[in-house]
Amino acid sequence: MALLHADNLSKSFGSVIAADRIEVSIEEHEVIGVIGANGAGKTTFVNMVTGYLKPSSGRIFYQGRDITPLSPRDITRLGICRSFQVPQVFTSLSAFDNLMIALGVAQKGMFHLLRPLRRKELIDAADAILARYDIAEYRDQPAGLLPQGVRKLLDIAMAMVHDPNLVLLDEPTSGVSVHEKYGIMDVVMAALKELGITVLFVEHDMDIVERYAKRVLAFYEGAIISDGDPDTVLKDDQVRRFVIGEEPQATRPQTAGATHA
Repeated sequence: MALLHADNLSKSFGSVIAADRIEVSIEEHEVIGVIGANGAGKTTFVNMVTGYLKPSSGRIFYQGRDITPLSPRDITRLGICRSFQVPQVFTSLSAFDNLMIALGVAQKGMFHLLRPLRRKELIDAADAILARYDIAEYRDQPAGLLPQGVRKLLDIAMAMVHDPNLVLLDEPTSGVSVHEKYGIMDVVMAALKELGITVLFVEHDMDIVERYAKRVLAFYEGAIISDGDPDTVLKDDQVRRFVIGEEPQATRPQTAGATHA
């Protein structure tokens, strides 16, 4: 049984088709990169899987259960978590306090007003998470003052407090400098592999996709146009034309003066 299965999933906004009969299964422990131009349907797919959008038709199954009608909170409790393209953190609070709040919410889904949040087990858990994602040195700094890469790691770390089986990362390296992106992905992928978590990440950077994904889903106009290993998908003619923005070699006009051997 697949960990997650999208069955004929479609989503329309008026006359605009954002998802077009998506049929895809995700197995446990896969690392999947999702690529496509802006507006191709990548984030729409992630939003439907995590309950932030309801499909116009089709269903989503998680561990064999139909989760289509569930709320984002209920889906999170089942073991599907996500990070966001723009980190969802409390900017005036420290990295440590952000994690403490996330841990407190994860325990009961709400705060218990008569129970202190700063308990030893939660403090120890927050410090362990900061260390796992290599941001312990930023423990007491306000999240709003953190470097963008560190803020991304904090957002991902906060999603992990729910002990998910599947995590969806929406553009984990967007807004991050070229010098930081590999370090961030190394930290994230090492942590998620250690925890045995299945990963689906949306990404525009083909170098990141080629380096970290074991499987790639390419979206165009709401549909999956290619699904396979990175080498196969990134060489696909449709992917090169509609996603990467290159003209396939077979259709490129010869330059003037070119000669044949």
